[in-house]
Amino acid sequence: MASAGVSVASLWTEVNRCGQNGDYTRALKALTKILHDNRDDVTALHCKVVCLIQNGSFKEALNVMNTHSKVLGSSEVVFEKAYCEYRLNRVESALKTIEGAPEQTDKLKELYGQVLYRLERYNECKSVYTDLIRNSQDEYEEERKTNLAAVVAAMSQWEKAPLEDLGLPDSTYELCYNAACTLIGQGQLTEAFNKLRQAEELCRVSLADDSDVTEEDIDSELAVIHSQMAYVMQLQGRTDEALQLYNQVIKLKPSDVGLLAVTANNIITINKDQNVFDSKKKVKLTNAEGVEHKLAKKQLQAIDFNKALLAMYTNQADQCRKLSSSLQSQNPGHPRPVLIQVAQLCREKQHSKAIELLQQFSDQHAESASGIKLTMAQLYLVQGHVTKACDVLRSIEEFKHKPGMVSALVTMYSHEEDIDSAIDVFKQAIEHYQSEQPGSAVHLALVREAANFKLKYGRKKEAISDLEQLWKQNTKDIHTLAQLISAYSLVDTNKAKSLSKHLPSAEAMSLNVDVDELENSHGATYVRKKAAKVVGENLPKEQGQDEIKKKKKKKKGKLPKNYDPKATPDLERWLPMRERSYYRGKKKGKKKEQIGKGTQGATAGATAELDASKTASSPPTSPRPGSAAGSSTAPAGNVIPPRQQKPAASGATRKKAPQKKKKGGKGGW
Repeated sequence: MASAGVSVASLWTEVNRCGQNGDYTRALKALTKILHDNRDDVTALHCKVVCLIQNGSFKEALNVMNTHSKVLGSSEVVFEKAYCEYRLNRVESALKTIEGAPEQTDKLKELYGQVLYRLERYNECKSVYTDLIRNSQDEYEEERKTNLAAVVAAMSQWEKAPLEDLGLPDSTYELCYNAACTLIGQGQLTEAFNKLRQAEELCRVSLADDSDVTEEDIDSELAVIHSQMAYVMQLQGRTDEALQLYNQVIKLKPSDVGLLAVTANNIITINKDQNVFDSKKKVKLTNAEGVEHKLAKKQLQAIDFNKALLAMYTNQADQCRKLSSSLQSQNPGHPRPVLIQVAQLCREKQHSKAIELLQQFSDQHAESASGIKLTMAQLYLVQGHVTKACDVLRSIEEFKHKPGMVSALVTMYSHEEDIDSAIDVFKQAIEHYQSEQPGSAVHLALVREAANFKLKYGRKKEAISDLEQLWKQNTKDIHTLAQLISAYSLVDTNKAKSLSKHLPSAEAMSLNVDVDELENSHGATYVRKKAAKVVGENLPKEQGQDEIKKKKKKKKGKLPKNYDPKATPDLERWLPMRERSYYRGKKKGKKKEQIGKGTQGATAGATAELDASKTASSPPTSPRPGSAAGSSTAPAGNVIPPRQQKPAASGATRKKAPQKKKKGGKGGW
C-alpha cells in the first residue's frame, strides 16, 4: 500500500506538470492509471473531463460526466457540462444546464452570454455582458466589450433596433469591425465603409508586430473585413468592385465556413439570372457542413431563398417548387416563398394559377398581404384586366390613400373611361387626409388635382366644392378664383358675378408690354407689315389711267419630236385607244410565222420556197427581214438556213422587237 501510495503521488505530480505544460494527452494517461485504482475519485474524474475538453474531445468528456453523474454531482462540473453541450451545438441543452446551476459564477455568466447570442436572444445577452463589464475587473474586459459590440451590431442588423451609444472604444480591429456592422444596420454606409478601412489598418498594425505571422495569415484575418467592405459596395451599387473583392476572399479559402457561405451567397445575388454556371459552383459553398451553426436564422433563410431562385433561373422547375414549398412550410407567414412559386408559374405561362395562389395567401395572412396584392395587380394588368387590378389595389388599406396609389388608380380608371370611379378615388383620399392631416400639403395637392380632373372631364358642378376649399385656403390665388368663376358661370351666374368682384382690376392685371416692340423683336414668328412711306409729294393720277398689273409670263409647252405643224392633229388623241372611232380591237388568232420548227428550222410550208430547183429560174427578190445582206445575189445552192442567219446590223444599232409572252403550249426547239 505504501508503494501504491507513492505511485499515486507520483502520478498526481505528473498530472500537475503536464497540466502546466499543456500536455493534456500525457496527463490523461496518468489520470487513467489513477482511476484504475479508484474509479470514483472525484478530483481525477474532474481533471479527466478538463483534459478531454482541452483536447477537443467534447463528446467523450460529456460521456464521462453522464456516466459518473452520481459521483461528480450537478454542482461540480456544471460549467464543463454546459460548455461541452455548447460546443456540440446543443444550445438548448446548454441553456437548461446553466439555468439549473445552483450558483451563477462569472465564468458561467460568460458562457450564458454566448448561449443567448447563439439563440439570438440579443436583449438578454446584452444585459448579461453589460453586468459582467460593470462588476468584473480582469484581463478579459476587452473581450467582453468586443462581445457586447457584436451583440449591438446584431440587434442593429437583424432587429433594426435604434443605435445606442454604450461608450465602447475603437481601440482594436474587432471593436472597430463590430462598430462598422452597427452602422451598416443603421444604413450609414459611407461611415461604415470608413470604419472598415480603419479596422483593416488596425488589423495590419497589430499583426505586423508578431514575427511568426505571415502575409497569408494577415490576408486570412482580413478576409472577414474585406467581405464586409464588399457588402457595403454592393449596397451602394458598386457591384463590379464588390464582385472583385468577393472573389478575392473566395480564392483565399478561409477556414470559416460561415464566411465562405455568406460571400458565395452575395456573389449569387449579384449574378442573378446571368453567369448561372458560376452561381451553381458558388452555391456548393453554402452547403458546407456546419454552416447552419455559424450563421443567423435570417442569413440561412436568405441563402435558401437564393437557392430556390437559382433553381428557377436554371429552369429546374421541380427543384424550384420543392425548395419554395419547403420554405413556405418553415416560414408560413413569409411572402417570399409564395412569390418565388408565382414567378415560376409565370415563367410557365400559368398566370391564372399564379393569381389563385396569391389570393389564397392574402386571405390566410392579411398582415403581410400588401406585397402579395401588388403582385396580383401586376398580373391582372399583364392579362389586360385593368378593372380587376384597380379593385385589388383599392383593397390595400396600407397604400390606398397614398398619392402614388391615387395617381395610379386615377390613370387606370381614366384609361378604362370610368370617370366616376376615378372621382371616387379622389373623394376617399381627400376625406382620409381631411380627418388625419387637414390642411397639409398632401391634402391640398389632392384637392387641386381632383378639381383639375373634374374640370378636364366637364364635371364643373362637382369641381366647385374643391375649388372653394382651395380658394379659402389662399384667397390671393387668382388662378383658382378664375377656375371657380368659370365653374359657377354654368351653375349660378349670380354667384359667378359676386366672385368676379374679388378679381383684381384690369389695370392691375395688365402687363407693361410694348406690343410693337415685341412683334419686331428677334424672336417674333409673325411681324405685321407696315405701309412704306413715300418721300415727297404724291403725284395725282391721270383720269382714265388704270394701274398696270404685272402679268405672269406663260411658258410655251413642249412639242413632240415628230410634230408636223402642217398636219391636222387627231381630234380624238386625248381619248383612250379603245374609245376612239377608228379602233378595231386587237387582231386575235393570226397565225404567226413558224420559223425555227422542224428539222434544222425548216417547215413544210416553207419547203417550196427553200427548194433550189424551183427558185433558180425565178427573178431575184428583196431579202427577207433577218436574212444576210446581199443574199439575193448569192447562188441558189448557198441558201443559209434560219438558224445560221445573222442579223442585218449589230445589236447596238438594231432595235429588238418586243418579245411577246407565249400563251400555253410547250416551248419550241
